[in-house]
Amino acid sequence: MIRLFATADYDFIKWRRWAYGLTAAIIIPGFSLFLVRGLNYSIEFTGGTLIQVQTAQPVGAERIRGALDAARIRDAEIQQFGGPNDYVIRARIGTAGTTAEGTTEATAAAVDSALARSLGPPPAAFTIVRTEAVGPKVGRELQGKAFLAIFFSFIVTLVYLAFRFEWRFGLAAVLATFHDILTTIAFIRYLDLEVSLVVVGAVLTMVGYSLNDTIIIFDRVRENLRKFRRQNLYEILNLSINETLPRSVLTHGTTMATTIALVFLAGEVLRPFALVMTFAIFTGTFSSIYIAAPLLMYIEKRWPGEDARGARMFRRAAADAPASPPASPPPRRPLPSRRWGVRRGPGRRAHARPRGAGEPRRGDRRDTRGERARRGARPGAGGPLGDRGPASPRGADVVAGAGRPPERPAGPTRSSGAR
Repeated sequence: MIRLFATADYDFIKWRRWAYGLTAAIIIPGFSLFLVRGLNYSIEFTGGTLIQVQTAQPVGAERIRGALDAARIRDAEIQQFGGPNDYVIRARIGTAGTTAEGTTEATAAAVDSALARSLGPPPAAFTIVRTEAVGPKVGRELQGKAFLAIFFSFIVTLVYLAFRFEWRFGLAAVLATFHDILTTIAFIRYLDLEVSLVVVGAVLTMVGYSLNDTIIIFDRVRENLRKFRRQNLYEILNLSINETLPRSVLTHGTTMATTIALVFLAGEVLRPFALVMTFAIFTGTFSSIYIAAPLLMYIEKRWPGEDARGARMFRRAAADAPASPPASPPPRRPLPSRRWGVRRGPGRRAHARPRGAGEPRRGDRRDTRGERARRGARPGAGGPLGDRGPASPRGADVVAGAGRPPERPAGPTRSSGAR
């Protein structure tokens, strides 16, 4: 089983909307029946009669139940108390068909008559040891305590998860557990189970069981948030659920096998507990994967924050968007050239002579005399580069002398002059 789910890579969050639909299909009709008919409470909550019976020989609880059913005393709880011959019968007031006003004395008389027809006349076959009345006031107190126990479990869970993880984790876990309670109540209403203290114990066990599974998944989510800082929350939730899936399947599978065995092998008293626990294991696993994790993702998108260790929860949209390249620095403006007569001075701005497009720089015009001769005359001198007017006399001399200027008349030089 571990090898089967060791490399699991399922997209659980993808099917969250189908899970919401399945949840609504279970809760809405169940609560409609609950509002119309209510729940079937046992005598611990509604009041009834407690009768202790001692038989001459062991007869078994099923034989006593058959005798009461034949006398039309329904929904009676029968438990073996003390020795093998002692039994406690709890019957609800008004359930006996022969009673007129539903009093405790009439219910005890109906039980005595039913046992006499099945086991034999008392005191040879059985003896009624004591008869007590359980009032509805005690039942209301037990009912209020059960609701308070569930409410305080929610508060403690929220505080613990807010301190251990973050308040977003606690809110998602509490909402998922509330979902488990609603679906379990709908299941009880569908099967019309009697709500006794045993069933309340099963509901409280389911609350702890579901919270334990949710906390394990959330703890793995917190670890992966610190480990994979570049992944978005959608991927981290799927990764965490897949990593804890072998543990969940093994734990819940073995527990469910035990509760299913109790459904078929246990007596009438434990069968409601086994039925509720079997369904609670299924809905607890379902809510930890398909309710708690999507709720955490929704809460994070609604109120983004950080976990207890400061690992940022990346949104899916932000993580899927392509990373923008780093902004390049603005281009530097070129310094003005010092050629073409740049004027600098205190209090003056530097002005450079503008140069037209394609105009050569000044350094390109510094040619040797041989290069000028090979290119020909200057523009405007009537040469091969163009005719721009009559040539000056000096220009003609330059051309006639093959690029050499006319010789100056001989005269005293600076070096040969008189000193």
